[in-house]
Amino acid sequence: MLKLRTYTVVPAIPDALAPLRELAHNLWYSWNEPARELFRRLDPDLWDDVVGNPVRLLAHVSQSRLDQAARDSGYLAALERTMDLFNHYMTRESWFDAKFPGLKDERIAYFSMEFGLHEALPIYSGGLGILAGDHLKSASDLGIPLVGVGLLYRDGYFQQRLATDGWQLEDYPALDFFQAPLHQEFGPDGKQPTIEVQIGARTVKAQIWRAQVGRVPLYLLDADMAENSPDDRALTSRLYAGDEEMRIRQEVLLGIGGIRALDAINKRPTVCHMNEGHAAFLAVERIRQVMTEHKLDFGEAREAVMTSNVFTTHTPVPAGIDHFPRALLEKYIEPYVRNLNLSMDEFEALGKIQADNSAEKFSMAVLALRLAGAANGVSALHGHVSRKMWHNVWPGAPKEEVPIASVTNGIHTETWIAPEMAHLLDSYLGTGRADSVDNPNTWERVDDIPDVELWRVHERRRLALVAFARRRLRDQLRRRAAPPAEIKAAEECLDPEALTIGFARRFAPYKRGDLIFRDPTRLLKILGSTDRPVQIIFSGKAHPRDDNGKEIIKNILGYVNRPEFRRRIVFIENYDMTVGRMLVQGVDVWLNNPIKPREASGTSGMKVCPNGGLNFSVLDGWWPEAYDGENGWAIDEPPYDDPGFRDHLTGETIYEMLEKEIVPLFYDRGADQLPRRWISRMKSSMATISPRFSTARMLKEYAKLLYVPTAERRRALHENKYERAKRLSHWKRDLAQKWSAVRVEEVQKRAEDEVRVGSEIAIRARVNLGDISADSVSVELYGGPLGPHGDLVEGRSRTMTCDQPADGHGFWYEGALPCERSGRHGYAVRVLPKHGDLPHRFDTGLIYWG
Repeated sequence: MLKLRTYTVVPAIPDALAPLRELAHNLWYSWNEPARELFRRLDPDLWDDVVGNPVRLLAHVSQSRLDQAARDSGYLAALERTMDLFNHYMTRESWFDAKFPGLKDERIAYFSMEFGLHEALPIYSGGLGILAGDHLKSASDLGIPLVGVGLLYRDGYFQQRLATDGWQLEDYPALDFFQAPLHQEFGPDGKQPTIEVQIGARTVKAQIWRAQVGRVPLYLLDADMAENSPDDRALTSRLYAGDEEMRIRQEVLLGIGGIRALDAINKRPTVCHMNEGHAAFLAVERIRQVMTEHKLDFGEAREAVMTSNVFTTHTPVPAGIDHFPRALLEKYIEPYVRNLNLSMDEFEALGKIQADNSAEKFSMAVLALRLAGAANGVSALHGHVSRKMWHNVWPGAPKEEVPIASVTNGIHTETWIAPEMAHLLDSYLGTGRADSVDNPNTWERVDDIPDVELWRVHERRRLALVAFARRRLRDQLRRRAAPPAEIKAAEECLDPEALTIGFARRFAPYKRGDLIFRDPTRLLKILGSTDRPVQIIFSGKAHPRDDNGKEIIKNILGYVNRPEFRRRIVFIENYDMTVGRMLVQGVDVWLNNPIKPREASGTSGMKVCPNGGLNFSVLDGWWPEAYDGENGWAIDEPPYDDPGFRDHLTGETIYEMLEKEIVPLFYDRGADQLPRRWISRMKSSMATISPRFSTARMLKEYAKLLYVPTAERRRALHENKYERAKRLSHWKRDLAQKWSAVRVEEVQKRAEDEVRVGSEIAIRARVNLGDISADSVSVELYGGPLGPHGDLVEGRSRTMTCDQPADGHGFWYEGALPCERSGRHGYAVRVLPKHGDLPHRFDTGLIYWG
């Protein structure tokens, strides 16, 4: 083989245009129109060809055009204005600095398997990655001291192509890192730092790249190095394309390698945020670091580390979680387990609900829950579902008290809003709109926008969407070698003035992408009306190994190719951020019909709102929190045991609402041809949804509820060489040894069996604590209404006070339960460990009910 020595050729950019290089390598450009316009002006056609990648544009634009721009006073003035905006953004005092001035030195590391930042960096597959990208952008906007950590996939996620029969095919074009907005990290010695991670029998090397996202750096590990074996180089080849063995190897690299990469560049984090369970092994490496560097045992190091870990779960069903068999743990994790001074049985128990169940696989989500001091779901409904799904991780804890909070997802508005709509909103909401995007008072001024102006902007975006869909359809047909007549007909598909419905997402079976085709005849009547036409634009990918999802796409394509539907339904191949942006900016209605409660949150529907689109969705995920009756439409799907009957009823509801509510409202026009009642609903959606479902609001919640409390607990536990962490670990061990003596010996109720609403029931209990101090426990009443089967529903706890010592090791406790509503009620007395340094009250796994 040839021994190649490499060098890099960079564009000869004139000195006057030198700032373009800095702009091109900071993804700030992706959500700032003035920066994008600078690059577009250099060569509009080339800008489209490189799909908005300014690094590629600068590499391919002609030297004569660069020289011409360097002499253009108008262009140079625009460049200066844009750089002033950029420099002000990068150096201004941030929300976080003003709110938490004492925490400027904290460093929060946000780990995710994928990041969706821009088309120029295709290392994302869908909603999880898009959310991660928006998370980084809003962290930058707010000045949160956050860094991202992920993997840099050479082949990324697949490019979708559809065969003539509609079957999905996958292609994996390689990404040229030197023609993407990426920086190679170099140390003070001028060398690129690398890290080493043992993965199985081999040591894998990885180099570090950086994508700069405004003020936030995203560090990406790349194992495609000559020193590695071909099998190990493939670790960062493709996203979600391998089997479970490839998955555990990638997750070792992400979690353990990610922590080591931050150390290699002197960016050790104080708080780590695991975006899903993929990165849970980071907790293992952090514990090992503390054990090695500070001579702590596993229990002490665990207390020191877990309090500064945050875990976000995105999956509402156990099947969506990564599970690994014992054999893979032994093959890839055993060396790290030895470093923790644990047996494989002890470590495996951390990732299992029932440690003695040999049939249960190791769960990355359970590991994350057990090694994180705080956890959350991604919508209020998902928080409820997660508490129900994971309550067995904390045996004895009532489901409603399971320590999983919720922070509802949002979107980075400036990334997804159409430039024309942004300009319109700036005119009426104020030029500071982007910096107060989560302020409801800002969005109230939407009512000041004249109906005609809002509608005209929205119509222009629908026209742009139709033109985009036609171009994409022509390209798709050419690739399939379709007849010229069919390619020509693509120019006439869709109507720029028709009611346009969008449906675009991952084609997983629970999302029911083909539900609207349950009655094709009825659907055709809705779409084919001559005076009230309706059209649907579909897009989305199925996972490469999800044949059921591929069958759904194939089924849809079967209808799309029928002559009667061809002009009214289009399926755009290769759903990515470009397609997604065009859709959410141009559709009138966003359809979403998942099986409830399978949608953890969903964010695609949020993106249509600042663009004037309306949601038509099952009340699942985020939509129950947003819908108020005037800002979209809700599909209320009761649970049914029969899936066929459930889908039939939901399909009928969709047809009924389209026929009787949505379509008539859209075409209800006055003399000026404006659908004023529709526009009123658009404004309601924009005003009520846009501020609440932004990542600005989301990141502020993460900071206030999770990041800052976590950082403060960490500081306390790390003081005096981890003295409090050590004491907490020893306290927990001692308590666990003595807990078996705890019992409630007597309960006295000072009331009749029937009491009046508004009164209280006084209760006295004698509790034997054995050798445990009364200061180490909380004795509580837990009560509430009884359900039809005699179980407690909506239980609430009330702390009892220690009244006086009883005989032996016992204490008398007193408390009262308020009688707030009539009906049958019940209560119990419980004893819980109590310590000021516990991350939550169920952390020890100890609870006594009596």
